[in-house]
Amino acid sequence: MMALRTLLAASALALLCGLAPASADPLPDASRLVSIGGSLTEIIFALDAEDRLVARDQTATFPPEAMALPDVGYMRALAPEGVLSVNPTALLVLEGSGPPEALAVLESAGVAYRTVPERYSAEGVIEKVRAVGDALGLEAEADALVAQLTADFDTLAARTAAIATPKRVLFVLSNQGGQIQASGTGTAADGIIALSGAVNAITQYQGYRPLSEEAITAAAPDAIVMMDRGGDHAASDEDLLAHPAIALTPAGRDRAIYRLDGAYLLGFGPRTAAAATELADLIYGTQ
Repeated sequence: MMALRTLLAASALALLCGLAPASADPLPDASRLVSIGGSLTEIIFALDAEDRLVARDQTATFPPEAMALPDVGYMRALAPEGVLSVNPTALLVLEGSGPPEALAVLESAGVAYRTVPERYSAEGVIEKVRAVGDALGLEAEADALVAQLTADFDTLAARTAAIATPKRVLFVLSNQGGQIQASGTGTAADGIIALSGAVNAITQYQGYRPLSEEAITAAAPDAIVMMDRGGDHAASDEDLLAHPAIALTPAGRDRAIYRLDGAYLLGFGPRTAAAATELADLIYGTQ
């Protein structure tokens, strides 16, 4: 018992310090695979390896066939018993998943796992595909997908290179009670804005934070981008345009509010170039 506790403590400490298992070698047995992170599930389907999947996490909503898989919970709030209930032989885990203690328990139970880095860029998407291909022993399939995605990103880059004056974009996560929660730097929203050929109107902080009316006015966004979703975080165009600070911005005056599906827009999986292209078309108009 003491040895097990020591192993769990050491595993948790290593994970907390960012020393999660990483290797270019294939997982020893990925015949019963659990994918944690929607973009990883998309990549697995794109590599035609979905027959190995026995479960996915809540963020995996595409392709539609993925929804038929058992759901083991939210990627940042995993419960070991839920994952173990599907008898996995291996896990692919997107960086930032956890908590670390849950991953330590799963590893101590003999479930091999691989952590895949998360970077919000074209290079980050390519890195994910190669990491999944390496983990599953599908290097040739990953090379083919990388070639396709590289061509897509090259086309996107040529499209955005023609933009003479980048527009300023405010990504609004939510508007609850008149309080605007918006993206700063270092987020998926910041990354997709850059890929679309625009610039983030908020660079004073990292992550998502509430904005004061003064900060919104000073940001002066030309466009507002949001996830197209319902629930508590939903905000209608009318609600946003009624916000006194939003109404004073160029985006408010022009009613330039654009919405895309959250997993598509912010997932940074195989559809990222398409999402960034669609966002560019919304912001700048089709060319």
